[in-house]
Amino acid sequence: MTPAAAPVSYSFAPSERPLFLGSPYTPPHPLGRRVAYALIAVLTGITSNIVNSMITVNLPNLAGAMGLYITQILWFPAVYVAFNATANLTLVRARIQFGIPAVMHGLLGVYAISIAIQLIWPSYAAGLVTCAMSGMAMAALSSVTLYYLLQIFPPQKRQKGLLLGISIPQLGVPLARMIPVEALALDGWQGLHLMQLGLVLAVMASTIAVPIPPTDRSKAFEPLDALTIGLSVPGFLLLAGVLSVGRYLWWTDTPWLGPALAASAALIALAVLIEHFRSRPLIQTRWIGTTEMIRFAVVAFVVRVALAEQSYGSVGLLTFGGLINDQLHVLFGLVALAMVAGMVVTFLVFKPERGTHLVLAALLLIALGAALDTRVTNLTRPPQLYLSQSLIGLGTVLFMGPALVFGISRVTQRGTQYLVSWVVLFSATQNLGGLAGAALLGSWQVDRVRYHATALSQHLDAANPIVPERLQAGASAVSGALIDPALRAIEGTSLLGQALTGEANILAFADVFRLGSMIALANALLVGLIILVRRRSQATEKARS
Repeated sequence: MTPAAAPVSYSFAPSERPLFLGSPYTPPHPLGRRVAYALIAVLTGITSNIVNSMITVNLPNLAGAMGLYITQILWFPAVYVAFNATANLTLVRARIQFGIPAVMHGLLGVYAISIAIQLIWPSYAAGLVTCAMSGMAMAALSSVTLYYLLQIFPPQKRQKGLLLGISIPQLGVPLARMIPVEALALDGWQGLHLMQLGLVLAVMASTIAVPIPPTDRSKAFEPLDALTIGLSVPGFLLLAGVLSVGRYLWWTDTPWLGPALAASAALIALAVLIEHFRSRPLIQTRWIGTTEMIRFAVVAFVVRVALAEQSYGSVGLLTFGGLINDQLHVLFGLVALAMVAGMVVTFLVFKPERGTHLVLAALLLIALGAALDTRVTNLTRPPQLYLSQSLIGLGTVLFMGPALVFGISRVTQRGTQYLVSWVVLFSATQNLGGLAGAALLGSWQVDRVRYHATALSQHLDAANPIVPERLQAGASAVSGALIDPALRAIEGTSLLGQALTGEANILAFADVFRLGSMIALANALLVGLIILVRRRSQATEKARS
């Protein structure tokens, strides 16, 4: 029987050595231990996303409970994204130098303490610190999910573990929307913090009880690492903050947004410049600057922008219609099932040469789902979105797995020193892409509301017989509460204006879905072009040989 944590007496075979520095050995395990690893991977994977998703899907409610403006509460996801996107600048080398358990349990312990402080002394500042710790800890858990799944599969099937490891966390968002609001809002939203704390403690207990094998440890950090990290974190924080609040404060109306964006660009550019001329850099800037990696970054970023159709568009439409999370359980239950179906499909059909084709299929599914949503009306409710949102959920998972395997394969070809660069690049495209997507679609929706409101108001002509009828109907509706005919007439006009604004918003959301579909379709065309160029190149090389 293979030992649980590989004691000193166990001698690892060469085939069991880690693929990268900082990753664990992968000896064969008995069936019972592999089942335990699989269950823990599901727990860590879902936890790595759901703890933040429980906050992001309830931001308006949290703002009201804490007495904050929406632009203040939006710094919670901004802080999380900034620390999550930059976490691997520290984590990869930390795992090499200190080992996986020390890094993971240390971060989870600090995060648990910050949650406990938020429970005892709830405050805005404590919430921001908790989000920062969450971003770091959840980035660590994402990697741990992969490590646990890699223990399950034999060497020739380890790519299947990577596919599942990046797909499982995607379930966090739909599952977060299925948690009853009453449970989270218990006793001033302490239910939310207790659930987060419970998940973190469950992860700590399970990973201590069933640890993964050890890893080789060696000195990894260098003095200049601190400077790069110290520049990158505030740079990403400013960028994430601008993307989060810009559409609420409005881009051209708030003076500090421009300087903040400029400062962000300067900080990130300085960090990149330092890395470019280092002898042992954290980030391999020359590799990231190659055509292949730039092309990948663009595709991955735009995919996440298009996926904002679900996180912002469909939810925003239903929220505008007066629905709350508790009325969306069936919708997001189906989205979660579609994601599970996507995992099964990817697991069964994936081969390295099919990765780009799966990404193309994912983009076409997202484009189709968004296109179906362009038919929305003021009567649209969750049942009308079941198919479209399930297609988008399926597309999400079909993209994530092949994208991760693509990057890992490139790192394997070049060496461990490229791992930090890949992980940071992938994390940045996904985190910032999500914020940028919401910012783009949200800004487009505001602009289109103005356009449609102006267009509809041009039809409010007194000569049009429908207009007096609607005014009279509105006045009659309040006749029981208002006796004065003049006041009834004013209220009737107000009701007609509200109806016009409502229709303008519905039409604007249809435009949002149309834009999301066009973005996904344009990205699909780019991926299709990449496939055609690659095939032509391979055919030419084959003809020459």
